[in-house]
Amino acid sequence: MEPPVRLASTGTIIHGVSVGEVLGVSTLAGARLIAGAGGLDRVVQRLNVMEVPDILAWVKPHELLLTTGYPLRNTPQSLDRLVADLDERGLAALAIKLGRYLDELPGEMAEQADRLDFPLILLPDDVGFDDILNQVLTDILNRQAAVLARAEEAHRALVAVVLAGGGLREVAAEVAGLLDVAVAVLDGAGQMLASAGPADCLAALRTAPEGRRTVVPVVAGGHHHGRIVACGPAGQVGESDVGILERAATVAALVITRQEAVNAVESKYRADFLRDVLTGRAGGSDRVASRARAFGWDLRRPVTVLVAELDPEGDERLVQDRLVACWVAALRRHDPRGAVAGFSHEVVAVVDAAVDPVRLARDAAAAFADGPPATFSTGASRTASGAEALPEAYAQALKATRVGRQLHGPGAVAHFDQLGVYRLLSLVGDTAELHAFVRETLGPLAADDDPENADLRRTLQVLLETNLNVAETARRLHFHYNTLRYRIGKLERLLGNFTEDAHLRLNLTLALHVLRMRGI
Repeated sequence: MEPPVRLASTGTIIHGVSVGEVLGVSTLAGARLIAGAGGLDRVVQRLNVMEVPDILAWVKPHELLLTTGYPLRNTPQSLDRLVADLDERGLAALAIKLGRYLDELPGEMAEQADRLDFPLILLPDDVGFDDILNQVLTDILNRQAAVLARAEEAHRALVAVVLAGGGLREVAAEVAGLLDVAVAVLDGAGQMLASAGPADCLAALRTAPEGRRTVVPVVAGGHHHGRIVACGPAGQVGESDVGILERAATVAALVITRQEAVNAVESKYRADFLRDVLTGRAGGSDRVASRARAFGWDLRRPVTVLVAELDPEGDERLVQDRLVACWVAALRRHDPRGAVAGFSHEVVAVVDAAVDPVRLARDAAAAFADGPPATFSTGASRTASGAEALPEAYAQALKATRVGRQLHGPGAVAHFDQLGVYRLLSLVGDTAELHAFVRETLGPLAADDDPENADLRRTLQVLLETNLNVAETARRLHFHYNTLRYRIGKLERLLGNFTEDAHLRLNLTLALHVLRMRGI
């Protein structure tokens, strides 16, 4: 029979023996169970002797309470409530000597004990309480020492696995062998990282409800890394084995944090190499392709560069790592040989030109949306062939990201070839010259110091979009026809006779486009 285990209020596992086992010790060979046979599996962790009538203030859970009935000799009516009160306080059993102070127990007391499955034990006259205390306490301490020794032995075996270079699979196999159960290590999202154990138990582990599995969290440094789940032939593992699972969870946390540290170093190497490729500092095509293969990347084929940049509203410190993880997972599904790395505030991916960048970005965005509120914008380059073309493709993707955000707002997905005139404007490196062109062309309408300026720019933009169709412009802006004619006159006084000068209309259209791209 498995030694019972219970959790004390402190969270420390305390081991004991069942009431049935207590009745089997030599000093209680003549003891007799007179009621409460359904409670023989109750756990005894300590013993107490009833010396005062108000014993309820001194008892503790899982105690075996011994008495001669002396404190109750003058108040036999209190026996009717004693069983219920002791059961309510979590005691394991009551053992009593009759004949000296109490001749018999009330029938109601035995009935109540049977109803509550609270064992009542009749002690033989020739057994001293000190003998019972010594033998039962010795059994409890020996049982606890044996269970703790087994847990310590398991801990040493698990640590030896890790020191030998083993991972989660080896840890799971060691625990499964020690306990003869199925064991699985799950990550924080519930994905199985490793499993081991008998085939039938493994099948049950995957389908069993929570109540038939034993689950222990894997925690390190206050961070929840996942959990260890175990399932035996009868469902949950024996309670005495929970301590071994907890040791295994500690070792699993060590393995996971070690792997995270390795991944962090590898991630830095990948990011540094990809940054060198995208800036043209990684060397020739052969050298780049050779190093890329070491990371599992294929950069010899036609590829597209994607840049995912966090939108300004988000907190980069909290979400940058999650952004990288979402893109890594999405790229693994769409292009396992693609390259991906996180930079300071963006993620860059180099994917097969056949991959749909919009679908890839939306896949990453769907996973990213599961966390704290934040968005990112994505830009895609033209197709690039060879490592020499990647720096230009990276610049194109950056432009597409930032122009797309300006035109369509946070969360935009833009392709460089679909930016139209904005693509040409974005290629002008001298932004000061662009802004000077806006000021010279729009004059006072280029500034935002007067709310009327934005209103007049909107009128001008719709006029140009409708090819100077006054009726359509008035309808879109909900203006009266005469009001719009007045506004057109005011605009011409500020900007010139644009209704008759096609070149001026072109300049005004370009200036409005540049103004819309402000900050790029």
